[in-house]
Parts: sequence; structure tokens; C-alpha cells
Amino acid sequence: MSTIQAIIRNTKTKGQVNDLRTNGNVPGIVYGGEQPNEKISISKKEIKNLINKENFLSNVITINLEGNEQKVLTRNISFDTVSDEPIHIDFMRIVKGGRIILEIPVKFINNELSPGLKRGGVLNIVRRKVELRCPAENIPNELVVDLNGLDIGTSIKISSITLPENVTPTIQGRDFVIATVAAPTVVKEPEKPAEAEDGETKEGTETAAAEGTEKATTDGEKSEGDKAESDKATQDKK
Repeated sequence: MSTIQAIIRNTKTKGQVNDLRTNGNVPGIVYGGEQPNEKISISKKEIKNLINKENFLSNVITINLEGNEQKVLTRNISFDTVSDEPIHIDFMRIVKGGRIILEIPVKFINNELSPGLKRGGVLNIVRRKVELRCPAENIPNELVVDLNGLDIGTSIKISSITLPENVTPTIQGRDFVIATVAAPTVVKEPEKPAEAEDGETKEGTETAAAEGTEKATTDGEKSEGDKAESDKATQDKK
């Protein structure tokens, strides 16, 4: 569980809040439970370290607020639209006995032990996160799906995942699918059309036809010339 350091802030004006940010800090608030809301200030470096951790929005963290430790969940972070730097953060207290709805990430393990994936099958992930209703003191960091022994055609449903005690999906009344091991999709490459060969054949045919036509025309012209000479010779004899 991560622990971050925070201090109480007494900012009352927008200018004071901007000065806080200029000095490398991020204003925030802690709320929830019977305690009053508390305005806090945290170093930007700590906030960035928090953001860089996997699944930080569903992880319980501890805030050390001037010696007073509180377990909280990160509920919202605001970012500057230009610089993309964090400018405000909200934390909700974890109250014992309470229940909270969270999206918990799904983690798949033992891919190499799945016969279906070994034979070229594909892991088709339907849900990367599952919305759960959890007791405040029993929030899972992730849901683990073991792919060991799963073959092609297997559907992994929520009922096949072991949930912590008193943790339930918000979707009730149906055993919804988390992922499937699907058959490989083989795309057969079409055969390359013999365009060059066809083109050569067609070109050869057209050339031959053209030559034949030219020859026929030449022969025709020659025949007409021969006929004219024959007619002239006949007239001379007369």
C-alpha cells in the first residue's frame, strides 16, 4: 500500500491556490465518512508518482496528513488543459463497514500454458475491467484469470473468477463473459493475377491481327493494281 505525505492548506483565494501550484504543490481535498472535509496540499512529484502506478484509481493508499494517517481512494484528478500537469486531486476516505463501487482491472496469467493459444488461438478480451461492489476494507487490486489448460472455444465468465468475500459484480442476473479463447483468423492471400502473361498474350494477338489486316490490305491493293495493269494491256491489244 502506497503512502503519501500531505499538509493542511489554508488557501482562501484563487491567487493563494495559484501560488501553491507555482511552488510545486497540488491542492486537494479529503472527504467522506463522519469527519469534515479537509483541504490538503501535496507535492506535485508525489502526485505524479501516484499517477504512474498501475491501476492507481482502484488502489487504496494511505495519506499521512501531518501525522494523522487515513486510508483513501483517489476519486478524481484534474489536469491543466495546456501543460497537462495535475492541478487538483480528490480523495475519498475508506470508512470501515461501508461499501464502494469500483472498476477493478482484469489480469490474465499463464498464456504460455494455454493449449488453445499454443495452437495459434487468440485471446479475445471482452472486459478489461469489471465493475464490483466491494466492502471498504476488502477491495481487490485486480481480478486474476488463469489461462492454464484453456483450449480454443473456451469462454471465461465472471463465475469462473474467484472474488474476495462479500465482493459482487454490479451486473446481476447473468453470467457475463470476460474473455474467450477464439480460433485463429487465417486470411488467405489471393493468388496474384497473371496480368503480365495475359497482357503479353493479348498484345501478341492484337499485333498478329494488326499484321494480318495490314497484309490483307497490302495484298488487296496489290491485286487491284495488277487488275488495272491487266485491263490496260487488254485495251492496248484491241
